[in-house]
Amino acid sequence: MSSNLDKIYEDALTLPDESKAVLAERIVEYLETHVAADLERAHLDTVRRRRDEMKSGKVEPIDGHDASVMARRIIKK
Repeated sequence: MSSNLDKIYEDALTLPDESKAVLAERIVEYLETHVAADLERAHLDTVRRRRDEMKSGKVEPIDGHDASVMARRIIKK
């Protein structure tokens, strides 16, 4: 990180928790509305491909909680 970014981060950590949450929400909102067109297209292509794989029976969907548990196990290895 640049020293300027480090300074902003350190300053943000001194904010009250409610202000940190508001700042985080505003940053996430910004990021959600400023996605590069090629990245958004790639994401939609992936979503469509995965949807089609599930519809065709090529893959079976799993519960989100179960997926999180499995991911945590893999990461801990």
